[in-house]
Amino acid sequence: MGKLADTILAHNGNITGVIPDFMVAQGWNHPDVEQVVVPDMHERKKYLTRIADAIVALPGGVGTMEELLEVITLKQLGKVLVPIIIVNTSGYFNTLLSFFNQMIEQGFMRQEHRNIWSVVNDPGDVLEAIADAPAWDGSIIKIAQV
Repeated sequence: MGKLADTILAHNGNITGVIPDFMVAQGWNHPDVEQVVVPDMHERKKYLTRIADAIVALPGGVGTMEELLEVITLKQLGKVLVPIIIVNTSGYFNTLLSFFNQMIEQGFMRQEHRNIWSVVNDPGDVLEAIADAPAWDGSIIKIAQV
């Protein structure tokens, strides 16, 4: 996230970080980024999903994976409705996307859940993917309960 922040700042962009206070205490915060400090990771995710116009997952570690899977689950349940874009740079998420397909093929996720996220291979395609993301209003939950 530091490299992303540096790049945004180098191009005179605006960025606001949402960071738990324990990370600030450890000095993990970016000194040049406006920050919203929250008590813990759970509050960070709640805050981010409340203010987001879209969720964009870049290649990352287990924290990225955990946050991506949680937001996909929340969207599946109709609690998050914004576009979710997975940036599959150099095929980073191929294994995860294959696993999602396996979940659908084996009946652990419905076919229509493929519309929860969109995938781009190039970060330059993110804005277009956000604009083109299929609408999701959680009505699939109501259909499944009938």
